[in-house]
Amino acid sequence: MKQPLFQVLLAAVVLALLYWFGLRTDPQVAALNRAIEEKGSRALLDYPYAFRVEKLEGTVATLGTPRSPAVPVYRMIGALYPNLSGKSPQDPDFVAAEKELAAVQSEARQIVLAQPGVTEVKWELDQNWLIGHGIPLN
Repeated sequence: MKQPLFQVLLAAVVLALLYWFGLRTDPQVAALNRAIEEKGSRALLDYPYAFRVEKLEGTVATLGTPRSPAVPVYRMIGALYPNLSGKSPQDPDFVAAEKELAAVQSEARQIVLAQPGVTEVKWELDQNWLIGHGIPLN
C-alpha cells in the first residue's frame, strides 16, 4: 500500500519541480506581455498575429514575429488574411496589409522599449506559428 502512495508523491514533486524550473513563465516576460495587452491600440490587440515577448536576457527583449526575409511575404500575409491569399504583392489591399503589419509590429516594439529595464528589442521568427499555418520554412 505504501509503494503507490510514494510513487504518486514522487511524481507530484517531480512535476512541481519541472513547472518551477522549466515551464513557468518568467515574471518579467509576463509583465512585458501584460504591457502590450494593456497599452496596445485596438489595431495591435485585434491583429491576427499576437506579438509577444518570448524572452528577456539582461535588457534585451526578444519578440516573436511572423515576418522574415527567409519567408516570402505573400505566404505570411495570406496566412494572416486568407482573402489576400494568391493576390499580387502590388495589389492595394496587399500593400495595405504589409503596412499594417509594419505599424503594429512597430507599436509592439515601442511599448516594450518603454518598459523599465528594456533597452533593446530583437525579433525572432515565430517558426511554430508559420508551421502551424502551413508555411514551409526555407
